[in-house]
Amino acid sequence: MSSRIYTKQEILEVLTAGEIVSTFLTPRGSNYTFLVGIDDGHGRITKAIYKPQKGEAPLWDFENGTLFKRECASYLLSQSLGWEFIPETVIREGPYGIGSVQLYINHEEGSFYQSVRKSHSKQLLIIAVFDIIANNADRKDSHCIKDNDGKIWAIDQGLTFNHNLKLRTAIWDFWGKPIPKEVLRTLRSFEKRFHDRFRGISDEFEKLLTPIEIEALFERINWVTTLGKFPEVT
Repeated sequence: MSSRIYTKQEILEVLTAGEIVSTFLTPRGSNYTFLVGIDDGHGRITKAIYKPQKGEAPLWDFENGTLFKRECASYLLSQSLGWEFIPETVIREGPYGIGSVQLYINHEEGSFYQSVRKSHSKQLLIIAVFDIIANNADRKDSHCIKDNDGKIWAIDQGLTFNHNLKLRTAIWDFWGKPIPKEVLRTLRSFEKRFHDRFRGISDEFEKLLTPIEIEALFERINWVTTLGKFPEVT
């Protein structure tokens, strides 16, 4: 079934409160990741990706047990910017403890970054800007997928928001090129709304990231908006 028969709010409610009725351990990745089925209470099953905190492999450069929060913080940032390319993501308890649960996107097989880079450059540009400000340390080719309606989604945002610059990405097409003015305006508007504590945006981030990580986020936003273009490839 297509989970887009739900509204965004309904999807978030199902992900948060629905009963997880099936789990399947996916074979890839260094962390435990499960494809789960969630019952909405009316007999409809929504597929999602569940990443429990207990399944996170220790890393020397990220605080242990925080990757699931970074997944959710990435979703929150994309929503706050109005860039809806990250599937709905929540934090909840699951069969293996607390973790992130993200809507599974049915996508075209083999529709990764390299196969869509020319046909969907506008969508990928937004993802590239996002990865700079979120400091994505693990943007692989396979993390950009195209759904059955032709929309590009970005998945796997666990290695984000480190306060040290860690950017590692497969998306190099835009480096050195100007960033569209409307994108820069969006970044400046988000910064103002955050510091004005507009509708509790800052409160939500403060639950997921440390103060130094939030400070570094805005240092990167200021860097990008001042530069006005993608950094040069060195």
